[in-house]
Amino acid sequence: MTVSRPLRATLVVLVCAALLFAGYKGLRLWQVHTLFEPGRIVENFRSMPRLFDALPIRRSGAAQPLAEQPRVLPARFSFQGQDIAVDDWIRQTGTTGLLVLADDRIAFERYYQGNTAQTRAIGWSVSKSFMSLLIGMALEEGAIHDLLDPVTRYAPQLKAGGYDGVPLRDVLEMSSGIAFNEDYADPDADINRLARTLALGGSVNDAVAALPRAEAPGQRHHYISVDTQVLGMVLKGATGKGPAQYMQEKLWSRLGAECDGLWLTDGSGTELAFGGVNLCLRDFARLGLLYLHQGRSQSGEAIVSPAWVRASTHPRDAHLQPGRTLEEGQPILGYGYQWWIPQGGEGEFMAIGVYGQFVYVNPQRRVVIAKNSAYADYNRDGIRMEYQSLAAFRAIARQVKP
Repeated sequence: MTVSRPLRATLVVLVCAALLFAGYKGLRLWQVHTLFEPGRIVENFRSMPRLFDALPIRRSGAAQPLAEQPRVLPARFSFQGQDIAVDDWIRQTGTTGLLVLADDRIAFERYYQGNTAQTRAIGWSVSKSFMSLLIGMALEEGAIHDLLDPVTRYAPQLKAGGYDGVPLRDVLEMSSGIAFNEDYADPDADINRLARTLALGGSVNDAVAALPRAEAPGQRHHYISVDTQVLGMVLKGATGKGPAQYMQEKLWSRLGAECDGLWLTDGSGTELAFGGVNLCLRDFARLGLLYLHQGRSQSGEAIVSPAWVRASTHPRDAHLQPGRTLEEGQPILGYGYQWWIPQGGEGEFMAIGVYGQFVYVNPQRRVVIAKNSAYADYNRDGIRMEYQSLAAFRAIARQVKP
């Protein structure tokens, strides 16, 4: 059969388009596969919006500068019977930025491995604590009616799966009862399957809506990123705005932020609520300052209520309490509304992101520490690294505010 010239041209265009599409998908899969490789991880973590789709979070209003009062960090700290040099901890944990605030002033600020004060780095699961703040703001403005509402009231898409009927509060506390494996070291874990879905342009919300339930909600703390994705769906259903737009309008116009931010999305433009926020380090620290000041910005404007701050940073029930068991030989962290709570007497709480992102708040000593890292060995001993970093933060807080 003879193929006409116009048809032949059309076929060539279609074949080329198919090859380009396949090449694009292959590139995305390669980018996901090599994202955490030691030789690439530092550059990748400051380049995520160039590697993947993202929405802007544009700052507006007056930036609130941070005053400086330099102080000396401790030379060493102790962890599990070992004496560790702070400089070694900074290097060994792949630190790209470390900022210490004491009494609202910069006590220490350094950047490493090519990052600067203007670098917008990925915060990974520190994004979860931002999502908690956005949910609290939406609740207090009346867009969300009650934390006991089922999430399906705001995200009807979830009615077909295991989230049907799960109260919003249980999702905030990572106690949804949903079956999901978040073992980053397991290539077949649900979290890595989700990453491949995103790389191929799939919908994260569709994947979340199809998940089954493993147990009754509200019974056991089970940390899974998909719970935070549900918070993003709830926010969009309640306010009509996704996390990036809501954060831009309601928070980034009032917090005194210094830099525009970016929020990674899937192929359909839906924010990755569980880990997509990219900010400069001082603006990560401003989240800690906001909670240190009971929901008020540096200028004194009330962003969220003290009641929300307290509820978010104090475990509500027995299955959320710190120290209920040991993990890596340490008292396990407690959990609030997307914030981690260590065992101790100084009221500390933390936002923690995979591969070494932190916002640590010590209300008693009036200290906030923000740390960006690219810890390539996370799948080997990342949880231990997090507890070691908590010990370092405590030593730093005691040194800068005895």
